[in-house]
Amino acid sequence: MGEMVLLGTGTSHGVPVIGCHCPVCRSDNPRNHRTRTGVAVTTDQGTFLIDTSPELRMQLLRERIELVHAVVYTHAHADHIFGLDDLRLFGYMLKRPIPLYCEEPVERQLRAAFSYAFTPPDPELHFGAVPQLEIRPLGLDPIELLGVKVLPIRLIHGKLPVLGFRVGNVAFCTDVSFVPEESYERLEGLDVLIIDALRDVPHATHFGIPQALAVVERVRPKRTYFTHVSHHLEYEQTNRCLPDGVELSYDGLRIPF
Repeated sequence: MGEMVLLGTGTSHGVPVIGCHCPVCRSDNPRNHRTRTGVAVTTDQGTFLIDTSPELRMQLLRERIELVHAVVYTHAHADHIFGLDDLRLFGYMLKRPIPLYCEEPVERQLRAAFSYAFTPPDPELHFGAVPQLEIRPLGLDPIELLGVKVLPIRLIHGKLPVLGFRVGNVAFCTDVSFVPEESYERLEGLDVLIIDALRDVPHATHFGIPQALAVVERVRPKRTYFTHVSHHLEYEQTNRCLPDGVELSYDGLRIPF
């Protein structure tokens, strides 16, 4: 039916972290190099993104993704929205606005951060000079997007309500420190769970590995990948310590659904 590509799997700082000389940041293993978190979902009808990270242009070039038709947003933190201007090319190519599916707080932040993209264009500017975008409200009801059902999942990121998304039997749940009880039914019967695991120990706004493993134990997906991974977790060493069927994700990981 389609494929989910993990464009980025790192924290808001990315890995390597600027100025850090730890073994992970200095590692030659490409799976220890993590750009900011985001996903591309490819179907027979096109490609949509989950979030637009600051490295979006480089991520799309790396994965040879040539066209994006829509975006769904988890939340409005900078590492998840600040690649939005890179959508400008796709509106120009498609000759229509790119739909952005998001909750109302995300819409407010997008309009504030990218005000030039949401005001009437200067008639003297050429078409494509500013992004062509169209906000579409998103709640907890499923939406049909490029031929697949996208099911929002309510998650909590510190004190902030955010969204994860289920596409087929694959669920993407980044930036989460608590899963509300009513959300667990949306995680039943998964082939693959992709979930936040920042580091070994808990964090105020993210799962650490023990908390993420507790969700895995309850949900029991066939396979789990941890994302939004910091420089505290070395790829090979961490994987050796994780249970069977659980491992760190990496940039460029492709998951069919």
